[in-house]
Amino acid sequence: MTLIAHPSGNYLFLPGIAPYSCGAVAADGFEIIQVTFQVPLPYIQGLAKMTEFLKAHQRPQSAVCGISLRSPKPYTFAGFSEFNASYAKILESWGVFVNGVNPVARTNVAPVVNPPGEPVLYGFSFTSPCSVGSPRTFVVAGAGELPEGVLERSGIVELGNTSAAGISAKARFVMDLMESRLHGLGADWHQVTTVNIYTEHEIQQILPKIVLNRTSKASIHSAAWHFSRPPIEEIEYEMDMRGTRTELRI
Repeated sequence: MTLIAHPSGNYLFLPGIAPYSCGAVAADGFEIIQVTFQVPLPYIQGLAKMTEFLKAHQRPQSAVCGISLRSPKPYTFAGFSEFNASYAKILESWGVFVNGVNPVARTNVAPVVNPPGEPVLYGFSFTSPCSVGSPRTFVVAGAGELPEGVLERSGIVELGNTSAAGISAKARFVMDLMESRLHGLGADWHQVTTVNIYTEHEIQQILPKIVLNRTSKASIHSAAWHFSRPPIEEIEYEMDMRGTRTELRI
């Protein structure tokens, strides 16, 4: 994958599939800031709130490089495609796309406990000016056990296997994918500040052996387990990551 510079967003991104990119890294003189809603908003309302926030911080809509959603339950593949079409249409109307390509990374998962009644905006990432030479900041989009660029049931790794061995195989696959995206952004594990795991399956064995042993010095920050399901039925394990210096909660 080749990084593409966003002409007005002050970041570079790794192309992914139509609904989202694989990740983004800030351009020189800028940093990626992570914003989380303490109380997530219905996602259309949340996007409007996000736009207000950006204006208050003198940043354009094109500065958004990451979106985090929470859904009531996992979609079918068809339902996921339908949601993605309406979601992408909004971003495209903002002029965010680059030559028809969606540059915004995304994570979209379904909480197992107290899920929202409709899709909500949980958080977002945007670029903001910083001192030249500051540490590299980036976001890696969420991914489950599907090969890069594939969005069909037949591609699911260890389809239907929710045994301990099956979930471990899925986790190893996703770690490989995360590392590939990380390196594609020109970053490495020691620069990662946050690792998120999304699954309803036990991770006691997965966390030390498959995740933390691989993250090198970033293992000091451990990883956050979100008791949530990936956005599509029959996908069982998802991760995302970021390397940021500034995190806000609103």
